[in-house]
Amino acid sequence: MRTRSIGTLGVLCALALIPFYASRVKAQSSTSEKSPMYTYVSEWSVPRAMWNDYLKNDTADVDMMKKAVADGTLISFGSYTILNHQEGNPTHGTWFSATSMANLLKALEGLRTAPNAVAPSLAAAKHWDYILQSRDYNAHSGTFTNGYLRVANWRHKAGDADNKVLRATMGALLEKLFADGALHAYQIDEEVVHSADPGGFFVGIVTNGPEGVDKFNAAVDDLQKNNPTGAAAISTVLDQAGHRDFLARVSTMTHK
Repeated sequence: MRTRSIGTLGVLCALALIPFYASRVKAQSSTSEKSPMYTYVSEWSVPRAMWNDYLKNDTADVDMMKKAVADGTLISFGSYTILNHQEGNPTHGTWFSATSMANLLKALEGLRTAPNAVAPSLAAAKHWDYILQSRDYNAHSGTFTNGYLRVANWRHKAGDADNKVLRATMGALLEKLFADGALHAYQIDEEVVHSADPGGFFVGIVTNGPEGVDKFNAAVDDLQKNNPTGAAAISTVLDQAGHRDFLARVSTMTHK
């Protein structure tokens, strides 16, 4: 999923967790790294008067993606409406994920050739596409309609070989929240086809209802207060320049 950042909160969680999770990360071997997951994200800036038309067309796309999950082409998908609107930026979006680029492109071709691909609400919209790859992700199986998507965009600095510091900070916090049920899903992505700064990476979470947003914020606040000693370490790998966030309501998401 495209991420414009867990924002300042993401920085704080990273600062707080470095010492706490150092031993845990050290114990993990490289063989524990997950196989790549590929994600395609489409974002649209739809004229407000056409939002209802867009959502009707989106229902048809969701039906197609459900079939792609059922036949094994996709492993997940989701659809969302952005809540913190900015002029000229996306208002709506979808994502879908697969274990190979071949399956990702197969699903994309089905959506691109569908009759509703030329719907007036899409023709009138501005549009952005992203193709991402992740090795740091997790998701609960099932279909969920109560999620909130927090997405973020960061830039890497040099000095974090194999993303070890990132995994020890953001990754560890997100995995704990996921295990506790506060999150339906999370992933840390980089573009596999670069349409933005190649030094950037993305962090995305889907919370378990609005309560999950509060649980995430509370966990970050608690860790920042109790363990603020990681600032120097995280500052060597995380560049806040150009950092952006968005918050969206997820109308539906499914993970196999």
